[in-house]
Amino acid sequence: MHGKVLLLSQRRISDLVAFCLAYEFEDTFQAVTGAERIDATDLPSLEFCRRAYKLARAATGSPRAALGLAPSPRGKVVLERDYELFFPVFSNAFELYSLATIPNWRQRCGKAACFITEVWTDQLPEYLLELLSGFDHIFLGLRHCVDDVARITGRPCSYLPLATDVPRFAPAALDQPRPIDVCNIGRRSPVTHQALLADAERRQSFYYYDTVAASGSDLKQRTFRVDNPGEHRLMLAAILNRSRYFIANRSHVNNPEFTAGRDEISARFYEGVAAGAAMIGEAPRTDEFKRQFDWPDAVIHLPFDSPDIADILADLNGNPVRLQTVRAKNVREAARRHDWLHRIGIVFDILGLAPTDGMDARADRLDRIASQA
Repeated sequence: MHGKVLLLSQRRISDLVAFCLAYEFEDTFQAVTGAERIDATDLPSLEFCRRAYKLARAATGSPRAALGLAPSPRGKVVLERDYELFFPVFSNAFELYSLATIPNWRQRCGKAACFITEVWTDQLPEYLLELLSGFDHIFLGLRHCVDDVARITGRPCSYLPLATDVPRFAPAALDQPRPIDVCNIGRRSPVTHQALLADAERRQSFYYYDTVAASGSDLKQRTFRVDNPGEHRLMLAAILNRSRYFIANRSHVNNPEFTAGRDEISARFYEGVAAGAAMIGEAPRTDEFKRQFDWPDAVIHLPFDSPDIADILADLNGNPVRLQTVRAKNVREAARRHDWLHRIGIVFDILGLAPTDGMDARADRLDRIASQA
């Protein structure tokens, strides 16, 4: 399919660290299909056009009429040839207006599907989701919102679990040194963090954690911007596959008012298993999580607030055979089912597309990683 797949990326206008995951997916998609990629540019122009479209949509009551009235964004690309598949990737629904960057994508692409990595039911901009009515299939990285998005768009929607670049995250060898004792990044418990700081000072161990200031209206996020998403993912992989323990929790674990019981699987779980770290934390309390991570000790339960974490780690360290088994099993299962290739395979199956030579070659590489774990 070399040159027959077209991607639309937000990487030049959306540079939050969390969005690097979507760009890693795009990079893998491009590597195994030979896809071409168009990057959305000029965010101020896109935002101006989006606001104009929103006003026109409210005034006319018609998405088609509103698109005709809204100005075109600077940097738009008019396709001059046909593609077999159009596959844009979005980190959230508010990026959807960037589809205006390629105004004739539907006319030039035989099949069209998209992936939105994070959508919550109380954050569904219907005037933007309507723009997906021309797609053959919509894939969502969170499970709870599938029915709502299908209702708004009138299109088939499926849950497509997150994943990671397993060859990038997997350790070179299971017995390679892991100098980082505990890695604790992103949303965290102040109680557990302070206990880990004290334990690291007492034992003179390496505790890796964020020093970026808390952000968001509730000061419960820890985010920042990156220059190069690929370089960031390389660094994250190097940190995780050199960590003994990795704290991983369900999405928005420190903001239960937001999730309102809608437990979702955060990207941390896929990254942690691929890196062969022993994951500790609060896993999603769902059958879906149990299905995807169904092996013993995939996540060793650690309450979010754990003032006694030093004792918990001491108990775990007293059983090195268990930890070695955990690391090997995590890498093996990640290579067998949680690489981005496995998600691309689902997309191709649903759309009725044959696997590419690049997909077959990556599958062979993953088999080798699994067999060596």
